[in-house]
Amino acid sequence: MKIRIFLADDQTVLRDGLRSLLEADPNMTVVGEAGNGSDAVREIERLQPDVAVLDISMPELNGIDAAQIVRGRCPKTKVVMLSVDSNAESIQRAFQAGAAGYLLKFSAGREVAQAVRAVHLGKRYLSDQITGIVVEDYGRESREKSPLSSLSRRERQILQLLAEGRSAPEIAKLLSLSPRTVETYRSRMMEKLAIKDFRELVMYAVKHGIVNSE
Repeated sequence: MKIRIFLADDQTVLRDGLRSLLEADPNMTVVGEAGNGSDAVREIERLQPDVAVLDISMPELNGIDAAQIVRGRCPKTKVVMLSVDSNAESIQRAFQAGAAGYLLKFSAGREVAQAVRAVHLGKRYLSDQITGIVVEDYGRESREKSPLSSLSRRERQILQLLAEGRSAPEIAKLLSLSPRTVETYRSRMMEKLAIKDFRELVMYAVKHGIVNSE
């Protein structure tokens, strides 16, 4: 049977390229796509693919939190993370969320099929370009607590939406919460992270890969 794959990235061109590369392999088929994390979780739960390839920086719900939800709801689906970041913290958070592979975007074209095959066989996959660079740092930082670990998944989601420029009423509507509840989450996050103003909160989200700087 073919390996059933789901692709999630907010760049349509990248998704199209990855689909072409993967479906060039007669043993692979792409069964679905999404352009944001919320849609990805919903469609993966519906389709139950063998492997999900998720971009870390996606609108509405980042790939790491999406991976954590997917691994809880679809335990048979293996997750490969796509990222432009090779820093140890991003790798640590991805694997803690249940990812089985971590692939750099600029090398994804050469490695995506290899990564999919590896995780489908129950192995872990780390992009060739970062294996020798970050393994030592990853080993050290994996023993340290990430600053983001003090936040709940809902808090991280609201942090992402705030950093994307969404207002409290917009977030409340999207997440079926009240604006007051969103403001409470925001205040609680800032207290936990010892952050004093909104600009600093946005910079924190960028620094730790919750959103990208573009």
